[in-house]
Amino acid sequence: MMRNIGILGAMAQEIDEVKALLTEKTIVKIANREFVVGKINNVRCVVAFSKWGKVAATITATLLVQEFGVTDLFFIGTAGALADGLKVGDIVISKRLVQHDLDARPMISRFELPLLNRIYVNSDPELTDLAGKAVSNLLERGVENMVSDAAVKEFNLAPTLHFGDIASGDQFINSDVKRKEILDLLPDVLCVEMEGAAVAQVCLEFGVPFTVIRTISDTADHNARVDFGRFIVEVANAYSRAVISEIMRLL
Repeated sequence: MMRNIGILGAMAQEIDEVKALLTEKTIVKIANREFVVGKINNVRCVVAFSKWGKVAATITATLLVQEFGVTDLFFIGTAGALADGLKVGDIVISKRLVQHDLDARPMISRFELPLLNRIYVNSDPELTDLAGKAVSNLLERGVENMVSDAAVKEFNLAPTLHFGDIASGDQFINSDVKRKEILDLLPDVLCVEMEGAAVAQVCLEFGVPFTVIRTISDTADHNARVDFGRFIVEVANAYSRAVISEIMRLL
């Protein structure tokens, strides 16, 4: 079966350069969303901004599956670090995803997905390995081949690659109290964001292989002070282009 790759970005600015990779582009608008259809390295792709939060991302992912028939899905964007040792500019690729704000007790266990009898959704091993190989290749070549020298200096970039659990919730985590609360309950989580686990559930129920790739933009507590707007444009957007380009080269 010919691959048809769905690519979702957590923020519009994070996928501008991914859209620029597309050739033979057409734009389709559905449900106040713009889907850019084309090819990257001769592989058919559909690129879209997920919109923020679990519900919005669920809608976008479902449209990718039902309206565009994607066979694989990559979600790329930024996240806040929870685990000690992660630093701004590091890249986390998901092994499992969990909704840290899901709580239907006493009917079912905390974090359990209703009617699915599971807490975690596993990323597809093949896509996760593929994304990992792509990122490893890029890091071996040097971060300065992905972003400008000025950005490397400004954000003190010396990125490393991590694989592990990612937690999603409809909350922006910016306090050390909340960070510790999540870690106490879900100690294996590396980072936190607002969409990935919802997209994972869509892919699980539709049987679509997926993985999530997140760039650490902050440390999810009140001590983190990064010019987020500039980081998105100068680092996250450039990372997205480089990672997706390398994935498509490896396919």
